[in-house]
Order: sequence, then C-alpha cells, then structure tokens
Amino acid sequence: MPETLELPDGEVVTPEDVFLYEEYPYRFQPLDHEEYEFKLVPLYWGGGDMDVPFPGREALVDQWGPESRGTMTDDEWEVWLRSAREDERFGDEELDALARELPTDDPGVLTTIKRALGF
Repeated sequence: MPETLELPDGEVVTPEDVFLYEEYPYRFQPLDHEEYEFKLVPLYWGGGDMDVPFPGREALVDQWGPESRGTMTDDEWEVWLRSAREDERFGDEELDALARELPTDDPGVLTTIKRALGF
C-alpha cells in the first residue's frame, strides 16, 4: 500500500496534504483493497459516497482535468476560499469547516457574518 501518491502534475502528496481536484480540496487515502489502490477524499464531504476510488495512478491521470491543480500555496487557497464564499454551490457551514482545515487566514464565522450583513 503506497504511503504517497504522485499526482498527474508531478507533485507527490501524502495523506496529510490537501490538493485541488475537480475544483474542490481533497486528500489522498491509500487503500489495502483488491480492486482499488487509493481513493481521493473530499476535505468536507469525505467518508462516504463522495470519496473517489482509483485502481491505480493511471486512472487518476485519465480523470485529471483542467479544474485540478494539485497542491496550492496559502495565498492560492485563500483566493479559492474567497471565491467559494461567492459560489452558491457551497454552504456557510461547509466553507467554515474548510477554512479551519485549509492553510488560510479566513476566520470562517466572521466572514459568514460579514457576508450576511453585506460587507
């Protein structure tokens, strides 16, 4: 069971690293499974139907699209989070939880209150 995963962009990640896959933050989780080598777990929705299992790296390469960026800097995650707060697909609870996990300075609840008040 691999403890690291080489992303299609050449970066190597561990289960602790967060990266952008299909426009959402994910982590890699190795699997000791007959059919699947690893899965990608969404940072907020993980642990269920939203996990994406892969039989090997080649399958990930095939599914890696332009919306996937790999690991990002603190500033890039900050920009992503600000943009997500303007996107109706994401709820405040979800984004506040992501803000606590991502390497950003986003205060979570304070941003939610400011947005609700129109600031």
